[in-house]
Amino acid sequence: MKTGIISLLLIFVVATTSFGQTEDTMKTFDPAFAHTVYFWFKNPDNKADRAKFESSLKTFLKNSKYAKTNFIGTPPKAIRDVVDGSFTYSLIVTFESPEAQEGYQNEEAHLIFIEECKDLWEKVIVYDSNGI
Repeated sequence: MKTGIISLLLIFVVATTSFGQTEDTMKTFDPAFAHTVYFWFKNPDNKADRAKFESSLKTFLKNSKYAKTNFIGTPPKAIRDVVDGSFTYSLIVTFESPEAQEGYQNEEAHLIFIEECKDLWEKVIVYDSNGI
């Protein structure tokens, strides 16, 4: 009986440490300032364009000195009339302050991303929000 309990406990520990979040991988959403960007591509079904965008965006976010957390998304199949699924990608980035977001706008990593990908999109809309 003891062996069964120990085995079960060992399986639980391995599963939670292998598949759960750790301090190294967990990021906390910073509610001070959110920067939400929607991108509409000229050729939204072009796999090469999508791969280039995703690679460049991930490199940029990895190298950003200002972005605290980020989320890259694509639109799900909308099931409600109020959901706008017309965009190709969305990006949500959080910052510790509006000043940090301003620094992000002018940092080299951000400018390289724009230069690499600006020909891919036909429209970009940005929504910035201060936390309350």
